Amino acid sequence: MIITKPIQLIIGFALGVLIALAAWRAGALSRSGAWAAALSGGIIFGLGGWSWAALLLTFFISSSLLSRAFARRKVVMNEKFSKGSQRDWGQVLANGGLGALLVLLHAWQSELFLPWLAYSGAMAAVNADTWATELGVLSKTPPRLITTGKSVERGTSGGVSALGSLAAASGALLIALAAVLVIPGTWSFVALVLLGGLLGSFFDSFLGATKQAIYRCPACQKETERYPLHTCGTQTTQVRGWSWLNNDWVNFACSIVGAVAVIGIRALL
Repeated sequence: MIITKPIQLIIGFALGVLIALAAWRAGALSRSGAWAAALSGGIIFGLGGWSWAALLLTFFISSSLLSRAFARRKVVMNEKFSKGSQRDWGQVLANGGLGALLVLLHAWQSELFLPWLAYSGAMAAVNADTWATELGVLSKTPPRLITTGKSVERGTSGGVSALGSLAAASGALLIALAAVLVIPGTWSFVALVLLGGLLGSFFDSFLGATKQAIYRCPACQKETERYPLHTCGTQTTQVRGWSWLNNDWVNFACSIVGAVAVIGIRALL
């Protein structure tokens, strides 16, 4: 049974709207992204309280700052990625949608610790993936495809590098530390959440190298996630992957693996 004080829900949705509005004004969210952030954030803030809100804010603030960092050096990568740094509704729900579902389960059965642990793993995974993407493209050495080890261009889906992997670990660790700070006495879960976040991030790369829909621009002769038009305006054609599996679905799968990994590993210990 869901037991939440009405005042907490009101405050939660008010905070969700205020933060979404501020992010939209700052250019971090598109209009659709702001609506989605207000809804999902309001649910998480209102039903989960401060501890749940802290992880979502840690992810959103850190990932938004990294998206803006070194922007000039990363602008050449725009041709590779399906979307820019301004997040739309699909990106917001891909990263926070599972969290909204888990907080509903938490509110329904508030005595269960597993939803919180799964949420920590999910947030660690999407933060690890975002940090790996934002910082990995700055690597001076070319990334290698996670499935074959073949050297590929920077920004290629499924490509991993030492810098990107270190960034992923840092992003997951940040969420793990935030989780134990807001829930005292859970320091033993730092390594667990860190590992779950890394597994989710690497699964994201695996899907990017195998099943994610990848296209090619016939004019630029470049592979890209962009569809139907490349940055040059030319229509792209699919060269591999499942047509429905775009980057948003890959990110959502990343969060699921992070959540499941944390629960699964804890059950084995």
